[in-house]
Amino acid sequence: MTSSQRPSATGTASALLESPRFELMPFDSFDEQVRHLPDGATVTITASPALELEATIETAEEAAEAGYEVVPHVSARYVRDSEHLAEICERLEAVGISDIFVPGGDREEPIGEFTSAYDMLTALDDLEYEFDEVGITGYPEGHEFLSEETLAEAMEKKAPYATYIATQLCYDPDTILEWIETVRDRGVDLPIEVGIPGVMKYEKLLSISQKVGVGDSVRFLKKTTGLVGFVKQFIGSRGRYRPDELVDGLAPYADDPTYNIRGLHVYTFNQVPDTEEWRTGRLQ
Repeated sequence: MTSSQRPSATGTASALLESPRFELMPFDSFDEQVRHLPDGATVTITASPALELEATIETAEEAAEAGYEVVPHVSARYVRDSEHLAEICERLEAVGISDIFVPGGDREEPIGEFTSAYDMLTALDDLEYEFDEVGITGYPEGHEFLSEETLAEAMEKKAPYATYIATQLCYDPDTILEWIETVRDRGVDLPIEVGIPGVMKYEKLLSISQKVGVGDSVRFLKKTTGLVGFVKQFIGSRGRYRPDELVDGLAPYADDPTYNIRGLHVYTFNQVPDTEEWRTGRLQ
């Protein structure tokens, strides 16, 4: 379905920007960055191959005790076995965490018995611990190493164990909307948290995007009015990307039940102040 064929909708950007999720990495800068978020903000905490899962769990515990709504990434390939999974669940439950995000994880080799998110989700289903919310991944631009068929099969298998989908970051609203339409056509009706980049220098953002395999989106940044337009946008923004066009492109569908966009998942890359200044400015 093209943009001209989509049904008319009346959602607003404010609906998306009112209470997004903010993704942070469990690095040394976490404590300083999280202080720039509004009270009670929902913070998702990634798992890093360099730090392993323990850093994520420890940071999640501390953030939950500080009063934030916390969503740790419990990456399957970082979990040793069912016993390790039960230990993690017990620790998260003890600090009141009721929402987890379950990606496969970007370790080349798993550290234990779980090779995929589906493997761990089925193991979690057998444990006595239950979470109100369980998120799984979505890839509007596909995956660097997995075919569209493989991704579709994986989502179909994982969906019964999940309550929402959070997507990889993407810069093009039409790409995101077309992907959601495809997901709905396949019969998956889970609400979707749309992953968007926060505010940061173009140079850093392009570097990060290439590392995480966001190919078409990088080209999208440059094609608005060709290379000249990209340069003008770069200069006019003082070298900083702001996701205004992306949010404005999604906004008309924010309250459309067909798309069922629950909110935004903001990839801050631990650059919170600029992103939060932009977000609150848009809400005024």
